[in-house]
Amino acid sequence: MSDGTTGFVGRRAEQAEVRALLAKARLVTLTGPGGVGKTRLAGRVAADVTRAFPDGVRFVDLAALDDPDLVPRAAAEALGLYDHSAHGRPVTSVTPDALAAMDQLGTRRLLLVLDNCEHLHRACAELAGALLHRTTGVRILATSRHRLGLTEEHLLDVRPLPVPDPDGDLSAAHRHPALALFADRAAMVVPGFTLTPANRPAVARLCRRLDGLPLAIELAAARMTGPGDLNTDDLLARIDDDHHSHADRHGHHRPPRHRTLRATIDRSHQLCTPAERLVWARASVLAGDFDLETAEAVCGEGAEDVLAAVTGLVGKSVLSREPGQDGGVRYRLLGTLRRYGLDRLRQRPGAERAARRRHRDWTQTRASAYERAWFGPGQPHMAARLHADRANLRAALDFSLGANGDAPDDARAGLRLAGTLWFHWYACGAPGEGRYWLDRALEANPEPGRERARALWAAGLLGLLTGSAEDRDRGRRRAEEARALAGRLGDAVEAAHAGYAVGVGLLLGGEPAAALRHFDAAVAQGPVTGGHAGLAGLERVQLAIALASLDEPDRAVAVCENTLRVCEEYGEEWVRSYALRALARAHTIRADWGRAEPPAQEALRIAHTLHDVLGIAPALDLLALIATRDHHTHERAAVLLGGADRLRTAPFDSVRQDGETRARESLGRRAYDRAHRRGEGFDLAGIVKYALREGESAGRQPEPPSGAGCLGGHGTGLTRRETEVAALVAEGLANQQIADRLVIARRTAEGHVEHILGKLGFTNRTQIAAWVTAHR
Repeated sequence: MSDGTTGFVGRRAEQAEVRALLAKARLVTLTGPGGVGKTRLAGRVAADVTRAFPDGVRFVDLAALDDPDLVPRAAAEALGLYDHSAHGRPVTSVTPDALAAMDQLGTRRLLLVLDNCEHLHRACAELAGALLHRTTGVRILATSRHRLGLTEEHLLDVRPLPVPDPDGDLSAAHRHPALALFADRAAMVVPGFTLTPANRPAVARLCRRLDGLPLAIELAAARMTGPGDLNTDDLLARIDDDHHSHADRHGHHRPPRHRTLRATIDRSHQLCTPAERLVWARASVLAGDFDLETAEAVCGEGAEDVLAAVTGLVGKSVLSREPGQDGGVRYRLLGTLRRYGLDRLRQRPGAERAARRRHRDWTQTRASAYERAWFGPGQPHMAARLHADRANLRAALDFSLGANGDAPDDARAGLRLAGTLWFHWYACGAPGEGRYWLDRALEANPEPGRERARALWAAGLLGLLTGSAEDRDRGRRRAEEARALAGRLGDAVEAAHAGYAVGVGLLLGGEPAAALRHFDAAVAQGPVTGGHAGLAGLERVQLAIALASLDEPDRAVAVCENTLRVCEEYGEEWVRSYALRALARAHTIRADWGRAEPPAQEALRIAHTLHDVLGIAPALDLLALIATRDHHTHERAAVLLGGADRLRTAPFDSVRQDGETRARESLGRRAYDRAHRRGEGFDLAGIVKYALREGESAGRQPEPPSGAGCLGGHGTGLTRRETEVAALVAEGLANQQIADRLVIARRTAEGHVEHILGKLGFTNRTQIAAWVTAHR
């Protein structure tokens, strides 16, 4: 819902009216024709009322979704909901079980913006109704060309901008929003353009000719850069010609405002170069926003310079340019312009299918590259890129597995893509969605093959980690089926990967001795050539967990420390977080509480950075158990357990149960329940900040490790490499100099410095240097 690089002009009265409606109603729908500015009005109102919603404002852009079943999934993602239903199903349909996750919202006061609901009218209405009935503090602001039809709904018809009489008094033209909008956008393409007594009448006539539609006005203003269009009188004459010719071609069967907008878009399209028209049409298959690499891959065939075309479309206000969540630049087609481009694409037989296949194949290429690079540095960046591309992932999978794909080739491609993304479903906070797509892909591809073997163990693993007892049984069967299928195919790589899932099933199924034998043998055999290093590393972690479960914490610590050395060597973070959590658990079994907390906190920090929801709750459980070592922190333990329970995607384990038992016995039922509710009230960022004690130690230097005469040691929580980096910071070296000295990437050096600052509770490098000096 970004406005891109443009500002917001006018609509003060409408903003006030929407705010007033939200104050008394829980569902407000902004209706009106395409191009009238509903999305931008909703975005501005949401920004204005942020303080009224202490639990946040969440946006769901539905323009890119075509599958009604994904509407609840997109909303759940925006709301940070996790499916706690008895059946462990991903939130993909509005049923009592699947939307039991909404109970997590409780009485939270937040605003949910559902943008572009018209093409998913029924699904949006069902979602809004369920939210209104299952919560008390959630309010919904929807945008749609049509009302949702709920009794609780309050409507605001968003009208075009008022336009003054061109022959009247225009001395205060800047006070008229239509004229002010044109001037603002024209100044972006013609520096120095302002409203003057000479051009005001022409601008007013132009805005009136465009019926005050904001999108049409913006597109017209963008044409000020065209040959001969610098004069507003000439521009008005051309727009009049456009509208007359459009009426001649298409008649008057459309409502006047629709004809106005269509004619304006038609003229913008005619003024584009052939390459720009081609990129516009092909980009219409992209969902949500996208980066330049994606535009080049999907739109580049036959286009000489996609970057130049994209730049031209931004200049013509066809594409908006906005900052991405991953730190890069993203581009977006407004819904109206996306539909226009899709209409143009469909005029050429086979063009839409070809563009969607290029998009799907590019998504596969990027996913495969990320999977190969996943065990190593750059994971936070890859996780952010995949998160930013989630709408395009859905579009590629839905095309391959839906009615639009050509079976069997498209269905097999969908199976391959869903399986390749196992690390994304597992590590980046999308296990429920992963199960949804893997289930669809397996159902559409019953034939044996390597792709099916991979999808089977990936689906089985996610079922083991997120499902009910029934789902865990199914997950074990799928893992065994995958291993057997890979064996029949002679595929040692997928057999090894499936073996990992089989071992996890043993461990979660209460068979630690069998799991120990399984992982002991797998680790002794070593990684399979061509196998994924991340899963090989996790085998060592699971071996350590099995050892700790069988009361062999010393061996578990040794395995974890060896795994951490390997992770540090490769700059790996995800497996490292699991190894740190296993190390912390082994220390709790040894009752070595002082050494347990730092690795558990670091594991939580990494999991939060990657948005690894499967790792966050167990790390919180561990920190809660560690907090029960001291009766002064039992309340803290209950708060942490409340936060973990809100995020949890799997049943309780022994760590969670031990922590609750100890905290309840100390606090008593009422005090425990009160603290637990406090934890449930935190959002994800809040509970992580609480668990890491961020802000609690600001300005205070940590105590030196007991018995330590030099830097390092478990008491600091710094790894050996971080200790080296801290010493180099104390020498005054910059990040690039540190990277050069240690022969590591600059990004890795920067990450080490950020970890040091977080662990020591500092805010700058000077504090690190002072701490190093004090502890040498």
